[in-house]
Amino acid sequence: MRFYIRPLVLLLAALPLVVAAARPANLEPLPDDAPPPPQVGADAPTTEPQVTIVEHDSTTFEEYRINGRLYKIKVIPKVGAPYYLIDDQGANVWRRYDGPDTAVQVPRWVILEF
Repeated sequence: MRFYIRPLVLLLAALPLVVAAARPANLEPLPDDAPPPPQVGADAPTTEPQVTIVEHDSTTFEEYRINGRLYKIKVIPKVGAPYYLIDDQGANVWRRYDGPDTAVQVPRWVILEF
């Protein structure tokens, strides 16, 4: 146990020196007329889905959208197990998935769209 304490103490003592060496010495404040950094706008594509929850008398629907396109709906009935409706191809053909799928699903990423 004593063997591990000495290297740990030396490492902790050297940590402030490493942090100070990693910071550049010639930092200057930005001028007042500098352009602001780019911001992500509402029209920028996102990778995180937007979820909309719609509740009816006996069922709750969770609609998942990316860039405004509906691609998945989670159906949660009051009685019974929840299931998913998924549009695999983006052609408004919905398939029902009740649980984990054992079939191999090949990734289909959009590389170029025009």
